[in-house]
Amino acid sequence: MAISVFDLFKIGIGPSSSHTVGPMRAANDFVESLRGADLLERVARIEVQLYGSLSATGIGHGTDRAVIMGLMGERPEHIDPAIISPCIEELLEAQALLLDGRLATPFVWARDMQLYEHSLPHHPNAMRLIAHGHAGELYRNTYYSVGGGFVIDERQAQAGELDSDTTRLPYDFDSAAELLALCRLHGLRISELMLANEQAWRDEQTIRDGLWRIWEAMRACVDQGFDKEGMLPGGLNVRRRAKRLHQRLIAVEDSPSLIASTFSAMDWVNVFALAVNEENAAGGRMVTAPTNGAAGIIPAVLHYYMKFQPDACERDVVDFLLTAGAVGILCKKNASISGAEVGCQGEVGSACAMAAAGLAELMGGSPEQVENAAEIGLEHNLGLTCDPIGGLVQVPCIERNAIASVKAINAAQMALRGDGEHFVSLDKAIRTMRDTGADMQDKYKETSRGGLAVNAIEC
Repeated sequence: MAISVFDLFKIGIGPSSSHTVGPMRAANDFVESLRGADLLERVARIEVQLYGSLSATGIGHGTDRAVIMGLMGERPEHIDPAIISPCIEELLEAQALLLDGRLATPFVWARDMQLYEHSLPHHPNAMRLIAHGHAGELYRNTYYSVGGGFVIDERQAQAGELDSDTTRLPYDFDSAAELLALCRLHGLRISELMLANEQAWRDEQTIRDGLWRIWEAMRACVDQGFDKEGMLPGGLNVRRRAKRLHQRLIAVEDSPSLIASTFSAMDWVNVFALAVNEENAAGGRMVTAPTNGAAGIIPAVLHYYMKFQPDACERDVVDFLLTAGAVGILCKKNASISGAEVGCQGEVGSACAMAAAGLAELMGGSPEQVENAAEIGLEHNLGLTCDPIGGLVQVPCIERNAIASVKAINAAQMALRGDGEHFVSLDKAIRTMRDTGADMQDKYKETSRGGLAVNAIEC
C-alpha cells in the first residue's frame, strides 16, 4: 500500500473527514459507477443507508447532506460550502434530487435516507447506496469511510485493501524502524526521503507547488476563522472565540515582559487552532490534516513556526508537511486515523505526533529526534476517546485541537533536548494506539453515546 502526503492533506469542507468528506466522495464515486455502466438515465430512485457511526453522529456531522451533494455530482475539494443548505432546502421542497447535477430523481427524505444503529462487518463508518429503476434494482454498492477522507468499497473491503495504490516507492517503509534505517543507510533527512518517494507520483516542482497550495488553504482557513464571530451552527450555542482572541493578541503583542511574551506565543498557537476548528465546525473550507476533527493542530504548529522563526521560508513549509506526512502514513498503516475505529487518539493523537515531527525536522532534529518527537506527541494522547457532544465537532473537539497543538510543540522541544534515544519507540506507541482502540468500548468511539457526550447533557 503506497500512501502519498497528498492523501493525508486534502482540501475539503467541514465538519468531518470521515463523516462528511468521505461520504461525499463515496456518493460521487457511486454516480461515476452508474455512468460507467450506462445506468444513470435509467435511475428512478436512490436509496441511502447509513450504518454504525455514520448513523449515530451522521446528522451532527452532516453525513446525510454530504451524501446528497455527492449524488448531485459535487466533490469535497471543489464544492462551495455556501451552496449546500440551499440545495438541501430545494430538495426537501421538491422531493427530488438532481442526480449528477442534471437528472431530477425522486427522493423522499423520510423514506430514502435510512439510519441503522448496527455496524457492518468491515468498519464502523459504513454506507450503502442503491439505485432503483422502474422495473427493480439497478445497482448497489457499500462504502466504508475509513478515516481522513479515505474511502473503500465492498470489493476492496472484502479483499482487505485499505488503499488500491500499488505504486513502487524508492524508499518504501512500513514502520518507523524501517524509516530510520533507510535514513541512516542513505544519509537522508526524513523530509528528503519523503520528497524522493513523492516523486514516484509527480515531479519535484509539482510536489512543492502542491504542498504550498495546501499551506495557502490552511492560512485561508485561519483568516476565515479570524474574520467571523457569533454562534456555531447545531444548537449547542457554542460561541466563536478566535476573532476576539486574535484582536486581543494584536493589541498586546509588543509587551516587554518575558512571561507575557511566552504566554503570547502559546496564545497564538491556541488561536490558530481555534480559528481552524471553528471553521470546521461551521462546515467551511479547510484542509484534512489528517482528519477534520484534528485539522487545527498541524496548521497551528506550522503557523507558530512561520510567525516566530525569522528566516522561515517556503522550503520549510514543504519539509514540515513531508515529515508530518511520514508519521501520518505510519499511523494509518499500522493503526488508524479514524475516530470511529480507535477513538480520538487516532485523530488528535496522530495529528499531534505529525506536528511534533514536522517542527522537530525544521528545528534541525536528526531522524531519531524527529521520531522521538512524534512518539512523545502520540504517547501522551493514548486512550483519548471520541465523545462529541450532540454529535457535533465542537465540544470538546475545538479546544482539544488547541491543547494538542501546544503539546506538539512541547514534544518537539523535549525531543530536541535529547539525542534521539528513548524508552518507547514510535512503533510501539502506534501499536498501543491500535490495541487500545480495539479494547475501547464502542460508545467512546464517535457515537456520542459515552463520555462528555452524555455527562454534559443537562436533564
